[in-house]
Amino acid sequence: MSTGRRAWTMALLTAAALTATLGVTPHREAPVLRQDGLTVGLDTGEVRGVRSGGNRVFFGIPYAGPPTGAHRWAAPRPAPPWSGVRDASRPGPLCPQVPSAYADISSLEEDCLVLNVTAPPKDRRGPRPVLVWIHGDGSVGGGEFFGAGGLADRGVVVVTINYRLGIFGGYAQHGLRGSGTFGLQDQQAALRWVQRNAAAFGGDPARVTVAGSSFGASAITGHLTSPGARGLFHRAVLASGEGMMDMPAGMMGPQVPGYPWYVWRPAQEMRDISTEMTASLGCASPDSARTLSCLRALPVKTILKVPHIMNAFQAFGHGNEVLPQLPPLALGTGRFHRVPVLSGATLDEHRTFVGMMYDAVGTPFTTDDYDRALLTAFGDDAPVVAREYPLSDFPTPALAWATVVTDRMWALGTAAQHDALSRHVPLYAYEFADRDAPMYLPLPGDFDFGAFHAGDTPYVFDDAEARQHFTPAQWRLSDTMTDYWAAFARTGAPATAPGVQPWPRYAPGAPVPYTQSLAPDAIGPVDYARGHRLEFWRRLG
Repeated sequence: MSTGRRAWTMALLTAAALTATLGVTPHREAPVLRQDGLTVGLDTGEVRGVRSGGNRVFFGIPYAGPPTGAHRWAAPRPAPPWSGVRDASRPGPLCPQVPSAYADISSLEEDCLVLNVTAPPKDRRGPRPVLVWIHGDGSVGGGEFFGAGGLADRGVVVVTINYRLGIFGGYAQHGLRGSGTFGLQDQQAALRWVQRNAAAFGGDPARVTVAGSSFGASAITGHLTSPGARGLFHRAVLASGEGMMDMPAGMMGPQVPGYPWYVWRPAQEMRDISTEMTASLGCASPDSARTLSCLRALPVKTILKVPHIMNAFQAFGHGNEVLPQLPPLALGTGRFHRVPVLSGATLDEHRTFVGMMYDAVGTPFTTDDYDRALLTAFGDDAPVVAREYPLSDFPTPALAWATVVTDRMWALGTAAQHDALSRHVPLYAYEFADRDAPMYLPLPGDFDFGAFHAGDTPYVFDDAEARQHFTPAQWRLSDTMTDYWAAFARTGAPATAPGVQPWPRYAPGAPVPYTQSLAPDAIGPVDYARGHRLEFWRRLG
């Protein structure tokens, strides 16, 4: 591997380690479940679920066969049928992962391609919309951590999925079909399962919304451009997605180099990362087939002992049969599936990362750090940025730097994605702006995280850890946001009920394209470009 690529690999580990736990609550939801003999027939056999409130819940349903042995790093295969009634009252296994400082969850189980269904009672008037949730992070987590009772109470059948993570989802090798995309392929297999089985739960396979946050939203950007995903979903929700986001030098850490795209890697680079990260496992050989056979024979535990081997693969390979084109290029030229999109970001995206690197862990970000960070990211333009974002305008240097990166990297990428998509499909843009959102990561220091990255997820999905801190106004915001998502799943537009704040489409040619600000007792339009100084950044280039 070249020196530049090796530097990028280590930089990716630094950045990935910060994002690995976002949006994952390290505990299983524990709703009060009543065994009720609920049985549903699927294309592979019958399952028996349980009741939670007025809804039916089915855990751990296989949607694909075990990716073990010769099927490790291969396309997902059909789930084997079973006889009798399969118990679906408990979560299935998580895909292989290692615990982190903020998410004490782990697994060595490769037979993990399962999903969970939360379904309201069947409606005599017709089938209900379906929402498929793709969790974020890419190296840790699982579908079971996202309670869907609120959406199901509003008449939506919700499917949450597990998929292969880290090296198990992103390994690449010359001649290996599907290299760098096995996690994406799992997600598409789950969507095909939904097409075959949604009706069994009262769902409508012709009204499937695919939704995700962070890494999950970026995956959906990939699916929007993937030939294999055509016809598998009919609406998309992108929450804090990085699909058209670049990464200037130093923005994910002082030693992290710049990169053209945050989540997309050319095929050769995915192969180089794979070679680098597996070098210590003793499988390297001039014969690539022998290397692959050796790696497939290794126990999961042995692979996971390699430092950072899961975080290194928080990216997707392109230039293959799953992602033939670089997704940002495909979006920018209109080559993507035509479905309505609900998309947005949080007001203070990058405060999460600055807090986790500096002030919230007892290492204050200083004035000197700010000057060095500006110089690393912007070179000769650093004084121009310093004048636009003077330290005197912010309580701390950390908040100044977080604002610079939120605006330059996150908001500029989000706006580019909105402009590209809205030229061809209905798009509804939002900004989550609750600066008192409960921080669910156990960070020791005192830091104002504001409306942080993935902080909006517990407002739509049931998360007892975060919701125990909700104020009455935050509960009202949660109810409204869940109403919006449910309406979008039903109709392709988020505001279709009487009494709900209107939400016009985003119009890229308008002087101020409509973006809905979502804050407690303060829902309405916001000038997203002005709020994040996008004209300044566009002029700077």
